[in-house]
Amino acid sequence: MKRIFFLIAGGAFLALIILIVALTANGIYQLSRIQNEMNRVVETNGRKIDIITRTQVAAHARTDRLLRMAIERDPFVRDALFLDFNRAGFMVGSGRRALLQLGFTPQEKTKFDAQTAHIRKIELTQEKITDLLSREKVEEARQVLVAEAIPLQETFNVMLAEFREYLQRSNDQALMQAREDYQRSHRMMLVYGFIAALLGLGLGWLTLNRLARATHKIEQQMADLKASHAALEEEATHDPLTGLANRRLFYDRLQHALRQAKRHGKKVGVLFVDMNRFKEVNDIHGHHVGDAVLTEVAARLVNSVRESDTVARVGGDEFVVLLEDLRDRNDCYTAVKKIEESLSRDTNLYGLGLELSASIGQAIYPDDGLTEDQLIHAADAAMYNIKTRMSEARQRSLFNH
Repeated sequence: MKRIFFLIAGGAFLALIILIVALTANGIYQLSRIQNEMNRVVETNGRKIDIITRTQVAAHARTDRLLRMAIERDPFVRDALFLDFNRAGFMVGSGRRALLQLGFTPQEKTKFDAQTAHIRKIELTQEKITDLLSREKVEEARQVLVAEAIPLQETFNVMLAEFREYLQRSNDQALMQAREDYQRSHRMMLVYGFIAALLGLGLGWLTLNRLARATHKIEQQMADLKASHAALEEEATHDPLTGLANRRLFYDRLQHALRQAKRHGKKVGVLFVDMNRFKEVNDIHGHHVGDAVLTEVAARLVNSVRESDTVARVGGDEFVVLLEDLRDRNDCYTAVKKIEESLSRDTNLYGLGLELSASIGQAIYPDDGLTEDQLIHAADAAMYNIKTRMSEARQRSLFNH
């Protein structure tokens, strides 16, 4: 009888050990599989979203250079624009090749193939335009550009945006599937733990304790992946039209500059630049010309300040400039003067009789504010006062005439 008891107890203990080993191995495998799958999907889709964003910027730049070629009369400038046009095309092709290397699901492959067919239409239209320009048929090239090239580019931008949204939804679905897998694995491990507890409370407690630690670990991993997913949904750090920093990146750099200025006792300047009468450009010449003007303004702003300074686009025709390591307010005045001279240098932009000017407000740390919001608000208010005075002066001039 005693021998039978020991045999039964030994068998039960052996069964318990086997069950615990199976439970532990299955738990480790499931946790590892869920983590690896979530990491793979989120990382791959994140890289795809980044490549699509850069491809969209390059495609827009390609159409922009084509537009400027069509309205530029200087042959040397046109040649330089043609080189930029080809460079942007190379970037578009490189981005699409990078997407191919990452691989696609069947649904993603369908969307990618549709983009490929559409890109061929864009390339044929762009080749038609460049051929017309090479034969000096500028007016015909402009007509094809407005009637065909720009609508095709806008459709392509929509396709890329839809593709990016699809990838973000895929991330959501992957997280949801991972959560369901986790819950299923969690229930299975609880059942195994309960059975193990019936066979041996001591070893069962150790198993449940391990399960609790594993549960906490997977919940922490899922929280980290959810935070990573939220970061992917944040907008890109640069403006897709001009290539300048956007509002988010500008605030980050301004915060850093203020911390450095406070630590070392330096000054920081903020310029708020608002284009004058820009709405008339869009109303008279169309949004495609307005986009080209904004691109040109962005280039002039960058060339007017130091490499260590930051130029950002924060609205339709609104820009802000971060000036670091200033000695006094005179440095702000110098920067404003350079910007105004740069904007007014070419009074016949693209041969369309466009004149560029801006109302520029300034604020300096710590004289006008101690935080980024205070400085930007002060610069914005200064700009508004300048624009109001210019508007009143213009109305008096019109009335006197």
